[in-house]
Amino acid sequence: MRKIILIALSFGLITTLLAQVKPAAKPVVKKPVTATKAAPVSKEKLVEIKTDYGTMVVKLSDSAPLHRDNFIKLVKEGFYDSLLFHRVIQGFMIQGGDPQSKNADSGVALGMGDAPGGMIPAEFNTGLYHKKGALAMARTDNPEKASSNCQFYIVEGKPAGNDFLNQVECSVRQGGNAGFYYNDAQRKMYNTVGGTPFLDQNYTVFGEVIKGLEVIDKIAAVAKDDNYRPLKDIRMKMRMLN
Repeated sequence: MRKIILIALSFGLITTLLAQVKPAAKPVVKKPVTATKAAPVSKEKLVEIKTDYGTMVVKLSDSAPLHRDNFIKLVKEGFYDSLLFHRVIQGFMIQGGDPQSKNADSGVALGMGDAPGGMIPAEFNTGLYHKKGALAMARTDNPEKASSNCQFYIVEGKPAGNDFLNQVECSVRQGGNAGFYYNDAQRKMYNTVGGTPFLDQNYTVFGEVIKGLEVIDKIAAVAKDDNYRPLKDIRMKMRMLN
């Protein structure tokens, strides 16, 4: 089951009269025009996720290109339209994207579905972490930590103190990432806004909600059954904004 176990220039005056007497005319040598290099175009894409509880806008990250491109493909195909947020845990996250949820009867346990194709290799990046609003892929308990190719979750989380963050850092280092640490901005985000730091470097984050954070809270607070499925279906509809 795809359960979560557990981002004036100024110009000088250059016209000076050097002399009143005109010198002999000299040919004007024109300097070659140097072509201005175009600024690199960002590949970051925006996705709109509509629900009955409001609309979220998610920015996908260039730092997880395999996950980004897979998500874009599914959104453009309409894969997610009418699927459910089928697993909702307040103070933790809201999960959706199981294709079996589209026509599922009320009360049926969900989380086993996949899109056509295999899993997505993990893409861990220290700059992408599980702050509130982080978009990440769910996965099975596989040793490569490869992601589901369709089931995702959005973090709600809660504030975490520095002692806990220190424990997470230690755990990640012991797991093989010897240089892992939280910078000051990440610690402040976890201390104040919150998130789920214990998932860092274990599940791939590939985007973040940049508008509609309150929608996460509304969905997370709904009544649900023993499998954390909302008693009232919460469907989604997605589209690319750029």
